[in-house]
Amino acid sequence: MIHQIEKLFDKQVRPALAEHGGGVEIVDVDNNKLFLILKGGCHGCSSSKATLKGGIEKIVQKHFPEIEEVVDLTDHTSGENPYM
Repeated sequence: MIHQIEKLFDKQVRPALAEHGGGVEIVDVDNNKLFLILKGGCHGCSSSKATLKGGIEKIVQKHFPEIEEVVDLTDHTSGENPYM
């Protein structure tokens, strides 16, 4: 399933994030949850939660209804542009 999600991300998610200098890495799928790390401009962005839940999660659930939740594992308090 991760391979199929990677294809979806390459086609729909990553290009949209790249427009704002961001990116995303898929970490794992476990117990119907998709675990991600946001990168680049998305790391430390105050809108990352909205991007995750309102964008990425909706796209994933549309194509993979068995995914119940998308979980952000990013440490947004570290890095060059952290937020708290």
